[in-house]
Amino acid sequence: MEKNLTIQLMRIVPDTTVDGPGWRTSVYCAGCRHACPGCHNPETWSFTAGHKVSIDEIMEDLKYAEGDITFSGGDPMYQPEAFTELARRIREELHKGVWCYTGFLFEQVVADPAMSRMLPYLDVLVDGPFIEAKKSLDLLFRGSSNQRLVDVQKSLKAGKVVEFDYNPYPVFG
Repeated sequence: MEKNLTIQLMRIVPDTTVDGPGWRTSVYCAGCRHACPGCHNPETWSFTAGHKVSIDEIMEDLKYAEGDITFSGGDPMYQPEAFTELARRIREELHKGVWCYTGFLFEQVVADPAMSRMLPYLDVLVDGPFIEAKKSLDLLFRGSSNQRLVDVQKSLKAGKVVEFDYNPYPVFG
């Protein structure tokens, strides 16, 4: 699938702990039609914000990234071909996990031929629009209680949503 694809990129944020467990690097893209009231990144809504960056350039930045990678924005599902290729290369070349934030529901992503191609390369999909009335600062890795942390690989195998089981303090023996 090696193509000269570009991503409309806002920024790459290294060494963050808010977009998934552990130290990770977040790739923030431009473009979102959800326009959720109260969104913490409204500057990413425009599809012409930021700048076009090749996947090769992004991979060069991510090569030295600490921990796993998170896609956010904007909404990466509005650039499904490019983000699928980026996710594939992250998994195959860097051997890192990938989380993706989207305003679409998992069920919508699965049903869409372009968006669903990304799923084999994702660990967790944080799905659903941000709903200001359901905002909570007590939620892990999401802004509102309607959003789910979907364990993508388990969900694909089960044929239904299986939520990610995050336990930062595992109990041994």
